[in-house]
Amino acid sequence: MRTRLKTALLPVLLAALGTAAHAAELSCPDLKEAVQVAACPTDAELRFTFMGYCGDNARLYGRDVLTCASFENYRAVKNIALWESADGSFSGYLSCNVPPAQIRASQALRMKVERQKNLTRLICDYDNDHRLEHRGKAACAVEAADCSTGDCRAVCE
Repeated sequence: MRTRLKTALLPVLLAALGTAAHAAELSCPDLKEAVQVAACPTDAELRFTFMGYCGDNARLYGRDVLTCASFENYRAVKNIALWESADGSFSGYLSCNVPPAQIRASQALRMKVERQKNLTRLICDYDNDHRLEHRGKAACAVEAADCSTGDCRAVCE
């Protein structure tokens, strides 16, 4: 009888321990420690992609009229580079039109989660319109969304 009880409880205990072991608490990373991992596009690269994105084949992209109104508009939208948090768990495309010192000085404002099929996006919004995201398959729930107090966090299973 004791052996059956132990055998019956073992899977329940292992499942409970497995769930607790995989739960991770995440918070918005500090941009002071963020790293730019891709170079900003050159002016020549931007002009080349402007012709492709806004040229004769623009119908393939849905005719983004505002972005394609001028090269300056296009440059404001597409002059971006990939940045990552210090640990590499969050990433995002941030503007090359903003000096890196100003990006690093940005403070986290809020955290939210979006689920699209099997993908979970944990989004951290910063002042000056910067955004970093953590992408994964684990389900996440935001426990504290307001980062202005330095207390935003989410738990991912």
